[in-house]
Amino acid sequence: MAHAVELPGANSVLAGHPLLSFHMGAYTWTLETHDGQSVYKVTDGASTISMPIHWSFGAQAQTWVFEQDGKFYESIVSFYPSANGLGVTTGDERLTPQTLQEAMGRELTTMDTKLCFGCHASNAVTSHKLTLNTIHPGVSCAHCHEGALDHAEDAAAGDFSTTPPRLQDMTSESLSNFCGQCHRSWETVVRNGWRGLPDVRFQPYRLANSRCFNGTDPRISCIACHDPHKDLIRNDASYDSKCLACHAASARPTSTAKAKTCPTATSNCVSCHMPKVTLPGGYLHFTDHQIRIVKAGESFPN
Repeated sequence: MAHAVELPGANSVLAGHPLLSFHMGAYTWTLETHDGQSVYKVTDGASTISMPIHWSFGAQAQTWVFEQDGKFYESIVSFYPSANGLGVTTGDERLTPQTLQEAMGRELTTMDTKLCFGCHASNAVTSHKLTLNTIHPGVSCAHCHEGALDHAEDAAAGDFSTTPPRLQDMTSESLSNFCGQCHRSWETVVRNGWRGLPDVRFQPYRLANSRCFNGTDPRISCIACHDPHKDLIRNDASYDSKCLACHAASARPTSTAKAKTCPTATSNCVSCHMPKVTLPGGYLHFTDHQIRIVKAGESFPN
């Protein structure tokens, strides 16, 4: 998360790919990087728009945001490690640019801009206003732990009374809403009417849709399986102990019922009950956090 936003001169993805190109319809996009500075270009063969890249969003797959005439735009193409190159930005698959300006990027609303910077960077939003002059790239301690900077100063002076609240003290539902500020909570998805396959990206929403999620059991929460201070573990078997904390024969029952045991296996649980989903375009893959018995041929459950 510390690399959720990269600034010029510190972007290993673009430094490792100094020339990127993508063609679609009447337009061609290129990204050129020299001496730590990257330029995003789009041309229709007759005219060209060229923009310096100031903000790169994403530690691996990357999308770029740039400013023109006081407005912010999201690049229509992004870098995907699975393709080792450019592809249409996730969510923009249905866009069909009619002009060079439209091909440059999708204009972001004021709210979209604040959400983008507010989630991917620290100190980018102050009093509900975008304040890019104070931006800190990536997610810092204070992004999740309110008052962490003041606590660090106090601790250096020997005062430990200002320790920020611990996430471990929050209920599963509160944690879901807390993490959902960026990863999208159940309420956010429902209020916006978002439906379909792309919703698999919103882990708190998907987890809350699980039959076993009750909002109080600490065994099923964001931090029950993931340590936000460590890199994401991608080995399916490493999560077996988390699943068996509820679904083993020896597991303690919840306040309402005892979780059923799986008649098929007791290892690699998430490979069946939390399937991998490929988003439209084929570049990004997400683990579906709606825990369930997956049946062959069933449609994606909302």
